[in-house]
Amino acid sequence: MKSLRECLPRMWYQSALAASLLPLLPLSWLFAALSALRRRLYRSGLLKGARLPVPVIVVGNITVGGSGKTPLTLALVEALSARGWHPGIISRGHGRKNAGKAQRPVHRDDDPQEVGDEALLLARNSGVPVYIGADRAAAGRALLEAHPQCDLLISDDGLQHYRLCRDFEIALFDVRGAGNGHLLPAGPLREPLSRLSTADAVVWNGLPPVMLVIHIAQRLKPAPRSYQMQLVAQPFVALDDPARSCAAADLAGKKLHALAGIGNPERFFAQLAALGLEFTPRAFPDHHPYCAADLEFARDGILLLTEKDAVKCAGLFPGQAWVLPVRAEPDPDLLEHLSSAIPAIHGGISKT
Repeated sequence: MKSLRECLPRMWYQSALAASLLPLLPLSWLFAALSALRRRLYRSGLLKGARLPVPVIVVGNITVGGSGKTPLTLALVEALSARGWHPGIISRGHGRKNAGKAQRPVHRDDDPQEVGDEALLLARNSGVPVYIGADRAAAGRALLEAHPQCDLLISDDGLQHYRLCRDFEIALFDVRGAGNGHLLPAGPLREPLSRLSTADAVVWNGLPPVMLVIHIAQRLKPAPRSYQMQLVAQPFVALDDPARSCAAADLAGKKLHALAGIGNPERFFAQLAALGLEFTPRAFPDHHPYCAADLEFARDGILLLTEKDAVKCAGLFPGQAWVLPVRAEPDPDLLEHLSSAIPAIHGGISKT
């Protein structure tokens, strides 16, 4: 029997408010009021934000769950590095034990339970310093102190972390859009759609929902610039030896099990189906702390995993397991917009 944590996202992302969510509406209104008050306190200066000495780019969303922030962050690091910048990455370290601990660096061989799955993935794939902390401004200061060559910071998530002053905001959506359009807990929104009017860019991971695009264009003044990106599957790599790879065709016709513990597991399953693979899907909650027993279901076949799950499943599965890396390919116009904006905001006034 599915838990409430597993059922809520399915109900949130229906086009209309499900009847079972109606009792939660008063809580959504309270959440909206508190969220607006908190943002207003930061904008007025009654709550002080922390300004870092380098430009800060926030890649986040106004919805709950994954929408492709980590792949986009990696793509931005690569693109900005190629343009001569020296980025660093800061993150909360979602999914780690003792999340309230002080800021710390993330290294390639760290325990994912200590640093979080996404942060470890960033450290392994970015080639730049990665620091985590509940206070992302403090994490940023620690990173800059240890790596003074960094002249730009990218925050993976943190759109609502207003203590961290930022210079450029990217709000990301996947194909699920804004779901039923309600705030937590009756819907998936952390902030109302009107919040997008202060973002510098909205990025659509996949084809955007038409009605949501129309809503943003017609009701938000000013409407944010919108761009698209795609997550492109790369060759599979072996869970126990990333140096080994195989193509989807090598797996076709075999007994396959697919595991996904990400914000939108259906996105991973759809990618596998698009590669022509037939498999039995198994979804877990986002940031799930895997143990060997969780993978028993796949002992009679081959296990397919996301990169994010793979950092936590290494050594847990005795059979054959393959990981599907993905690469974000954002609209080149987004990269040009960002590249032209950074010099203009460098040394300027941060947004709150």
